[in-house]
Amino acid sequence: MGVFETIGTETHESVHFGVDAATGLEAIVAIHSTVLGPALGGTRFYPYTDDDAALVDVLRLSQGMTYKAAAAGLTQGGGKAVIIGDPTELGSDDLFRSYGKFIDGLAGRYITAEDVGTTVPNMEVVATMTPFVRGLSIETGGSGDPSPGTARGVVAGLSAVSNHLWGTRDLHGRRIAIKGVGKVGYALGRMLTAQGVELVVADVNEIATDVAEHDFGAKVVAVDEIHKVDCDVYSPCALGSDLNRDSIQRLACSAVVGSANNQLAEPADADRLTARGILYAPDFVVNAGGIINIAAETGGYSIEKSNMMIDRIYDNLTEILTRSDALGISTEEAAEHLAEARIKAAQRQGEES
Repeated sequence: MGVFETIGTETHESVHFGVDAATGLEAIVAIHSTVLGPALGGTRFYPYTDDDAALVDVLRLSQGMTYKAAAAGLTQGGGKAVIIGDPTELGSDDLFRSYGKFIDGLAGRYITAEDVGTTVPNMEVVATMTPFVRGLSIETGGSGDPSPGTARGVVAGLSAVSNHLWGTRDLHGRRIAIKGVGKVGYALGRMLTAQGVELVVADVNEIATDVAEHDFGAKVVAVDEIHKVDCDVYSPCALGSDLNRDSIQRLACSAVVGSANNQLAEPADADRLTARGILYAPDFVVNAGGIINIAAETGGYSIEKSNMMIDRIYDNLTEILTRSDALGISTEEAAEHLAEARIKAAQRQGEES
């Protein structure tokens, strides 16, 4: 499938390609929507198998960011960037300076931040070339690493699901299986352990699971076994498309609440979860803590302000779960309805002004 044919299957405003042979930079920025405001989304640095895989990923991720910002009630649009390659081999300051020039050329339609494979120090290098970057260190007036904010949002989502299913926000004594204990998964594990949750974890990185076992007393299982763990909640916190026709049949949980983007391999997977009696918390709702933390920089950042905004994920998800039950639709569809309603309201307001 050609580039324009691939893009044509989506409803994006624009897609931009940045190349710098001197530094090895090969980047794609997808701007899905700027209806609610400038597109905001992180930069993923990943060794994709080919350019097509990178393009498909950035298109899906950017659309997810639009829904994420809209569902969270932010005045931000949705966008995403990917840099193709291994960050441990190509992630030089020169590359990030070149990337900053690329971002600056988009004139503020897209604002970037860190994501998988990039860090706060990386973004500080980008910031030497463009003002259109967020998530810088708290010492320099930014919001710092968004991972704890993302994890806090997942905890808020877990509390909403717990209250919906079991009549209590208290997670004490629950068994939660986390797939992926990187930056967000680790922060989530720390927060859940403090609430008395029993953890089972899996990750392709054995060092990460060793740390989780040591720090949280987590039980470690193989990555291909985590779906089958008997638990209250399964929490996918790695890469996308984790919930598919095969993995959904193996799940032994009451709910799915995790931080990974694009957890559903295809839209029909939301209905497959419903058919199995598994409550799905839409990923773009519960993993919005990171973008909310970054959006909290507007008007001056404080952790208290950020936490208050992130904790509203509980209310957002509760509204979605209630709407799903009332209308007899999947939670994914209910969440999309909420996000699209906010976008359409902004469009109408813009047309009237």
